[in-house]
Amino acid sequence: MAGLATSFGSGAMTNSISEIEQAELLFLIGTNTTEAHPVIGYKMRQAARKGAKLIVVDPRRIELAEEADYWLRIKPGTDIPFLNGLMNIIIAEKLYDQVFVEERTENFAALKETVEKYTPEYVSELTGIPVEDLYAVARLYAGTDKAMAFYTLGITEHVCGTNNVMSVANLAMLTGHMGRPGTGVNPIRGQNNVQGACDMGALPNVYPGYQRVIDPVAQEKFEQAWGVALSGELGLMIPEMFDQANAGEIKAMYILGENPVLTDPNSNHIRSGLEKMEFLVVHELFLTETAEYADVILPAASFAETDGTFTNTERRVQRVRKAVEPLPGKANWQAIMALGEKMGYPMGYSSAEEIFREMASLTPSYGGISYARIDAKGLQWPCPTADHPGTPYLHANAFVRGKGLFQSIEHIPPAEMPDQEYPYLLSTGRILYHYNVTTPYSAAIKSMWSEEYAEVNPEDAARLGFITGDTAKVTSRRGEVATKVRVTDRVPPGMIWMSFHYGETPTNALTSAAVDPVTKTGEYKVCAIKIEKIREAV
Repeated sequence: MAGLATSFGSGAMTNSISEIEQAELLFLIGTNTTEAHPVIGYKMRQAARKGAKLIVVDPRRIELAEEADYWLRIKPGTDIPFLNGLMNIIIAEKLYDQVFVEERTENFAALKETVEKYTPEYVSELTGIPVEDLYAVARLYAGTDKAMAFYTLGITEHVCGTNNVMSVANLAMLTGHMGRPGTGVNPIRGQNNVQGACDMGALPNVYPGYQRVIDPVAQEKFEQAWGVALSGELGLMIPEMFDQANAGEIKAMYILGENPVLTDPNSNHIRSGLEKMEFLVVHELFLTETAEYADVILPAASFAETDGTFTNTERRVQRVRKAVEPLPGKANWQAIMALGEKMGYPMGYSSAEEIFREMASLTPSYGGISYARIDAKGLQWPCPTADHPGTPYLHANAFVRGKGLFQSIEHIPPAEMPDQEYPYLLSTGRILYHYNVTTPYSAAIKSMWSEEYAEVNPEDAARLGFITGDTAKVTSRRGEVATKVRVTDRVPPGMIWMSFHYGETPTNALTSAAVDPVTKTGEYKVCAIKIEKIREAV
């Protein structure tokens, strides 16, 4: 994993979206691509219809499962034993890329020792996947020349999310599916500029370009560039911020373009933290559920009122041009600059391009990117010099650390599983109709899918007396919500699935407070609930 830090540490795809059409196999685990990333999902469908093999690993029967050569209905929270089980078979049958492993990786012996105990029979018992499917998928993935692996929040939103990611990397390196077109490990980013925000240091442990804040050399570099003294101490992740807000240690917060009341796990904990703050500023387009707690609301500019760049999931830096002047009178960067001046730190930028030039000068992977070069078409980082063509795929000749480091990873069960009091498992996700929208402010969108429908398996529905359209109360140890019910075999027995888009049904009042210890990402995909009917369908 250490050798893959540039790509996986930043959440970026190792390869390019256009390579999907070159791939011979697409391995999807924990990603409902057609609904959460519809453009990429369409390309996957095109590739499958042209003959690419499609493996889908998901507890729900998502759209792509209908077209898959293999749909593996995995039990939530068992990704590590599943991946270890595939590697067990691949190593036992000597299907792994021995040249790649010998020349480009290290710690193979430790990986082999770990996965030996994950026999197909043991893995089948843990995951619910038939033994014969484990063998078929392992042989297919290892035996295909160009295989691309994709994952999203179904892998990362667990207490073992970081280990899940490293397990996917282990599998790709073991089979030599790395450093070539049509291969790689490809996490798909959730929104249009999440990648760019992380690249530019919107994380508490790094400066732009993933330069560590605890590195004295990086600290001195940015102190000179910005003309201020910097602390050199790690900042707080979002869950830590709200823990401290609830403890009375964080007393003020500035939130730009985020709606944690609706989108963060255990949202009642978020609400109480906001209530305890002495001063809250929310910089937003709408009066969101979070903005209702604000002492001051600053009007934000939308993407259509913005000049600058976005960096997408394949590391492509692209120009964004405003279509209309900002309705608030200022672009967001101008509002932040004005705020900085009021607080005693004048910045004095005259344009978004001037800001980008400074960013590129301080960020080695962006060093060769300029507005002139990306005027018509974006460039993929790393692009260190003005004559560099950009990098369509990573790790062509070596990993960042030299050799890729296999990690020995054991199964870590979810923090909370169903029990006698809360007998059902809740998993959450997105729906296409509210793509990238957390609250349906658009009347047109709301007319297409106006309210939440919890998916319930027919066996559970019969036991509970539900029909589609009934209203249910869903309760966890943290809160309760009311929702309509849809009876469907898209979900397995014992599992309830809900989206998180509706303010009227704030699903994240239910989700677990448990987080991944490294990334502090919440375990949105697994928590224990009970469900009961409160109103029959009209």
